[in-house]
Amino acid sequence: MHLQESGQMYLETIYILSKKGNAVRSIDVGEYMGYSKPSVSRAVGLLKQGGYVVADADGFLSLTDEGKRVAEKMYERHTILTKFFINLGVDEETAAEDACKIEHDISDKSFEAIKNFVNNN
Repeated sequence: MHLQESGQMYLETIYILSKKGNAVRSIDVGEYMGYSKPSVSRAVGLLKQGGYVVADADGFLSLTDEGKRVAEKMYERHTILTKFFINLGVDEETAAEDACKIEHDISDKSFEAIKNFVNNN
C-alpha cells in the first residue's frame, strides 16, 4: 500500500502522542490534528488495512514496526527541517509550518544534506 501524505501525518501524530507516554485513541488523534471523528475513523481504518496501525480491544492505537518506521522518518524530517529554517532566521511557527509541508516531498538525498548541515552547525 502506497502511503499518501495524509497517512504519513496520521502516523506522525500517533507517534508524537505516544511519545508523551499516553495511550493513544482515535479521538486524541482527531483533537491533535483538528479533524472530525469520521475523518479520523476512515484514516485509521486505512492505516490498519495497510499494516501500519493496530488497535487493541479498548480502541487504543499502536504503530506496527512499519508504521513506526514511517512515523520516525517523518518526525525526524519535521524536526530537522524546522531547526534548519530557524537557523536561517525564520520564526518558529512559520518554520514548523513550512517543515510540515516539505517533509513529505523532499528527496532523501536533499534531506540528508540538510541534516548534515544542521548537525554540523
